[in-house]
Amino acid sequence: MQSTLQVLADAPAQLLPARSLMAFTLASHIILVPLGVALPLITLILHGYGLRRGDRTALLLARRWSAVMAVQFAIGVVTGTVLSFEFGLLWPGLMGRWGDVFGIGFGVEAWAFFLEAVLIAIYLYGWRRLPARTHFLLGLPLPATALLGAFGILAANSWMNTPRGFSLDSEGNPVDVEIWKAIFTPMFGPQYWHFVVAMLVTAGYVVAGVYAVGWLRGRRDHYHRLGFTIPFTVAAVFTPVQFVLGDSIARQVFHEQPIKFAAMEIVWETDTHVPEYLFGRLHPDGSISGGIKIPQLDSILAGFRPDTKVTGLTSVPADERPTATQATITHWAFDIMVGIGTVLLLLALWYGLVWLRRRRLPASPWFYRCAAGAGAASVVAVECGWITTEVGRQPWIVYQNMRVAEAVTSTRSTTLWIMFALVIVVYVCVFGSFLVVLLKMRTRWRLADGQDGRREGGRPEPSPETDTPYGPRSTVRSGAAAGPGGDGPSPTPEDGP
Repeated sequence: MQSTLQVLADAPAQLLPARSLMAFTLASHIILVPLGVALPLITLILHGYGLRRGDRTALLLARRWSAVMAVQFAIGVVTGTVLSFEFGLLWPGLMGRWGDVFGIGFGVEAWAFFLEAVLIAIYLYGWRRLPARTHFLLGLPLPATALLGAFGILAANSWMNTPRGFSLDSEGNPVDVEIWKAIFTPMFGPQYWHFVVAMLVTAGYVVAGVYAVGWLRGRRDHYHRLGFTIPFTVAAVFTPVQFVLGDSIARQVFHEQPIKFAAMEIVWETDTHVPEYLFGRLHPDGSISGGIKIPQLDSILAGFRPDTKVTGLTSVPADERPTATQATITHWAFDIMVGIGTVLLLLALWYGLVWLRRRRLPASPWFYRCAAGAGAASVVAVECGWITTEVGRQPWIVYQNMRVAEAVTSTRSTTLWIMFALVIVVYVCVFGSFLVVLLKMRTRWRLADGQDGRREGGRPEPSPETDTPYGPRSTVRSGAAAGPGGDGPSPTPEDGP
């Protein structure tokens, strides 16, 4: 049996920089994914509410969120395209051998990106230019296209976790590909819905957190109340659903990927009555230091009985399982994800109980402090979920069919490190620009809102944000803030949505 050190020594020099580059770009891209997948639905909920109630403030918020949605989509296309290229550039062994089997997922994602770009453009352009009902109806397909994009990428990833839909010829190459089986693998359903609900929860808490900060700073008007209530309610409703789905996917991993489950729970030897460790560190000799040990709980969680047998890492050779360090990383990521999910569940229950009992928002400043931090915590949980999925599958890039080392590029490691450094610089610029654009939009929106209360000659001066939710815009003075939801000067009615 090979030792961990032998496994690491046998890895090609390109493996570390290639994995580091892929991990960095994926971790960066996934920050944007919740808004890309879930913000269209949250925006349309608010849009529909505004139309139904005749609430101009709701329509104003929906129009502003649609501008954020468009900017986020543009940045997400850049980071997502980089990831697509990296599959071919960094892992030619994977794409060359298995692309015909699971590549359909990337094709679906590409079509979804195209459709979403068109629909976002129509939705953004339609403010003030289309009849209200027509504009809203044209926006309804947006959430479906976002879910279609997630469908494509999750189909590819779930196939890598539980590959199906092919046979191997005498040389070990896939033949007789069955597309439907390759898409709908045993892990696809649990992984897809766990991911989609995670995006709804995360986007809801991220958006609500912005208005929770405003609430803490004394901005307690209808605008901030709506901006907080709609996305937070969406997140709070789906938080307990996500808890159930998380338990379901962990149980599916237990059955379909027992070695990954062993890494998630740092189980060294196959046994029954296995204890649960909260955190802790696994050493190469199988010992565990630190953490909190709860007797028999892991077996109970896995099979609802303390005598449930849990497969250990030592049930397979060292070169077919995660190293002790990788198992510890997987375990910590999993525990952090579950811990954050538990705290968010308590926050959602707090919100729900106050609403059911008093029909109003919680009044405690501590609630809004927690709500303000819930968005960042949700993003951390999403990152930890992907770490659990990818690190826990090591050393396989296609589970039990191809190792990561077999798929990596032959490009010199020095070149890959240089590429990694350049990507970091580019991403810092890209995300810095994204932040600058968002801050400028916020500043212009505040200037536009401040203009609403001014008076000239005893008559109210209409703000370009609130004079009418649809139809032609009133003529405003040159230099007034406008644009997509107030984004840029608008001296004439024809000069922007």
